[in-house]
Amino acid sequence: MRAVGPGGRAAAAGAGQPAPEPAAVDVPAAVDVRAQDALRTEPAPDAPSVATVLCHPPFNERNWGHDDLAYDPRWTYGLPARTESELAWVQHALARLRPGGTAVLLLPPAVAARRTGRRVRAALLRKGALRAVLALPPGAAAPHSLPLHLWILRKPDGTSADARLLLMDAAGGRAEGEEPPPWHETAAAVLAAWRAHDADGAAPEQPGVCATLPVIDLLDDEVDLTPARHLPPGNAGTDAASLASVRGELERTLRRTLDLAGEEGAGSGAAEAPGPEGAALPEVTVGELARSGALEVHLASAEPVTTAPGDIVLPVQGRGAAHVVAESESGARLAKPLCLLRVDPAALDAWFVAGFLRSTANTRQASSYASSASRIDVRRLRLPRLPLERQRAYGARFRRLAEFETALRRVSELGEEFVQGMFDGLADSTVPFP
Repeated sequence: MRAVGPGGRAAAAGAGQPAPEPAAVDVPAAVDVRAQDALRTEPAPDAPSVATVLCHPPFNERNWGHDDLAYDPRWTYGLPARTESELAWVQHALARLRPGGTAVLLLPPAVAARRTGRRVRAALLRKGALRAVLALPPGAAAPHSLPLHLWILRKPDGTSADARLLLMDAAGGRAEGEEPPPWHETAAAVLAAWRAHDADGAAPEQPGVCATLPVIDLLDDEVDLTPARHLPPGNAGTDAASLASVRGELERTLRRTLDLAGEEGAGSGAAEAPGPEGAALPEVTVGELARSGALEVHLASAEPVTTAPGDIVLPVQGRGAAHVVAESESGARLAKPLCLLRVDPAALDAWFVAGFLRSTANTRQASSYASSASRIDVRRLRLPRLPLERQRAYGARFRRLAEFETALRRVSELGEEFVQGMFDGLADSTVPFP
């Protein structure tokens, strides 16, 4: 924890952590770095109250001193439960502040919702100490898998308590699967929302992202302060016009799916088959084709490999199927556990290769079952030896099947979006009920 007081004096302490080397900075400030258990160590009698506290406390610490510190005067807002070490740090930070001082703590999201902490959270709200709970996107800090929260607190100074709390979900307001914005944009949005709230308590409301709520509305039996639970829903396409657009795309995709199915049915007769039905075809392995120069095999490794149109990408471990890279998909960097095959178009048709690599029998005979997760030896995969013209006939058929598969997946996505939109629209009256 770092506490910064008047005159630029700073002090840092972490429970059980080694003291880092002081960094040389060209500012007129004294820096005092100590390694100690800050919760159990009483501050010096002449330790000044400070203007600002920044704290990234240890998470889920059970041995933080619950029994030894049961009657500690810092617990102005209630004795934290044994499982609520983070709320002990919150009150420790507030205890070090001068009236009107500000504390910012980086906390795991469970602190906002655990039942064992609801009384302390309620007291922080009632007394106006907690001013904002801001949910960050995953990856902001370790542990990177969690969407950590920033709590902003201000020590009451005897004036009337703030009756509203700023709640923000910096990862909200986006479609499912959409990548979060760059960190500098997230930081700027969070800072802008806090400054607006701190200035006059009126941060602009953004559905699914940001709102200020009356404290009284949060003081229920749970006192759950998770931002996403209280924010107004984003405009996720539940109005009638948006649903009509989704329905139109769904109908068009369904017709395309039926057209593709009809094409496959019409083209499945023996007269149009690229080869004699049931005839055994001579085969060649991918490894042999690589040695002959008909294709190249690239594995994701330290050396970067980027995709180009016509490349074939397939996983060597786990689920997935061979995929021919389209023009719009080129330029991506190959990642594990993927393999890339780059064919010589004068010798091989890419769709012909991808189609036969999807064969269940092919992947089974090239797989290793030495462990629980099978791995494919790409060089053992086999292809029939066919003239390029016959390859292209097979390739055209495989390409139509891939388009049919893509259309089916899109129908499923649109169907789910339409059904959920109807449920949401009828429930919140944005879709008229006849």
